[in-house]
Amino acid sequence: MLVRIYSAACLGLEVIPVTVEVSVTPGVGIFLVGLPDGAVRESLLRVTTALQACGYRIPGKKIVINLAPADVRKEGSLFDCAIAMGILFASEQIRFPMSEQVCLWGELALDGSLRRVPGSLPLALYARDAGFEVAVFPAQVAEEAACVEGVRICGAEHLSQLVPWLEESEFPGAPKRSPAGLPRARSRSDDFAWVVGQPFAKRGLEIAAAGGHNILLVGPPGAGKSFMARCLASILPPMSLEESLETRKIYSVAGKGIDFSGEDLLPPFRAPHHTASLVSLTGGGAQALPGEISLAHNGVLYLDEMVQFSPTLLNLLRQPLEERKISISRAKYKVTYPASFMLVGSMNPCPCGFYGDGTDRCRCGEGVIQRYWSRLSGPLLDRIDLQIFVHSVDPMSLVDRAAEEASAVVAERVTRARSIQKARFAQEGIFCNAAMDSRLIDRWCVLDPSCKDLLEKMVRKLNLSARGCSRLLKLARTLADLAGQESIQVQHLAEAVGYCRAKE
Repeated sequence: MLVRIYSAACLGLEVIPVTVEVSVTPGVGIFLVGLPDGAVRESLLRVTTALQACGYRIPGKKIVINLAPADVRKEGSLFDCAIAMGILFASEQIRFPMSEQVCLWGELALDGSLRRVPGSLPLALYARDAGFEVAVFPAQVAEEAACVEGVRICGAEHLSQLVPWLEESEFPGAPKRSPAGLPRARSRSDDFAWVVGQPFAKRGLEIAAAGGHNILLVGPPGAGKSFMARCLASILPPMSLEESLETRKIYSVAGKGIDFSGEDLLPPFRAPHHTASLVSLTGGGAQALPGEISLAHNGVLYLDEMVQFSPTLLNLLRQPLEERKISISRAKYKVTYPASFMLVGSMNPCPCGFYGDGTDRCRCGEGVIQRYWSRLSGPLLDRIDLQIFVHSVDPMSLVDRAAEEASAVVAERVTRARSIQKARFAQEGIFCNAAMDSRLIDRWCVLDPSCKDLLEKMVRKLNLSARGCSRLLKLARTLADLAGQESIQVQHLAEAVGYCRAKE
């Protein structure tokens, strides 16, 4: 008897349909074909042991299992459940009247219980778009997929639980949580209320958050660069449902769980160490997993002590910052992950850290400082919209502290500005000013004659590149949004110019 069980696999964020064909005919042996990797080949032992543990028999006949299409390599353990059900159905040990309308995924333990598999969210989206009525997942990841509307998501814990569902065509739904619920506040103590002084840097971080701009903080040790960068997370607005779905798909493929009590609507904040490898940052490896720049999609990628990262790692950021995606090409696969993130960097101005702090503590020569800064290439700096020098805090202000503005107050202004941008770009597929291309800049950054005169003077004085001129206009657009004004004014351009250089 020949039966077909439907499943699928993820290659990056792309989902490839996989049909598990099982044939039971007179003969001897079990054969698994269809370009399986080691984990898939080992599934035969897991499946047969699990079936016997649940009281089913392995037919003493020739069993051929084909994973179609045969020219696509199959990886991982997510086909265990489909193979097991295929053997039971083909050997007529169970009935499966809805086999054409059900997709199955799950790894089998030797006792028949189902274990979690990565990629449940994109797999559930595939099941819906392909017209399946039911998608069955292990119970541990069913809730992750339950936000997908249009297909019934079922979470099974054991084969003994799943088989009656298949035979009776009665599938309970996984408990669904409303994605429209308000996210709870971040459980973190990083708040701008604890940042003493630094009004210029805090204003720059507010602008960066409001427009999704890249920002670099440069200053001596102890000035508060790292703490303020962490505080940035406390003023970022919650992601929209569309943004949240994009980000959760990446985390689902990476096999990283997300808190579904509302935390999933908060933008991700990724802070890799400077010893991170090339693959961990960009993604790839044996299974084409997303890297840190994709895990930071719609959120923040924070590089503390930025110049300590290797120049190779820093320069590979140039293409994702420009195109807002990362294409990974290897011998066995070619995948593309979204990578629209805010790059936030912090660094000292020189190796000793005290250059430009107004004292004579710096002992670094000019050549040493130039070599230090040369680790950040010109093309990379040209893609960082705000570059801010953070001066040391006056010790007296630490003793005689004044009340500082809390992150909640700043977050309200940022959220209002982001709301304007989301309405503006509703049909463009972007969510913030920083993602504008040349066409959108021409449309939304229209300047009056006085602004054009100022822009021309600034471009000449600062010797800005075409990209530098564009980021100046994007910053001015964000400043106008923060001020609630429809058009860019001279004061917006003038303020934007002040964030163009951290070091002359």
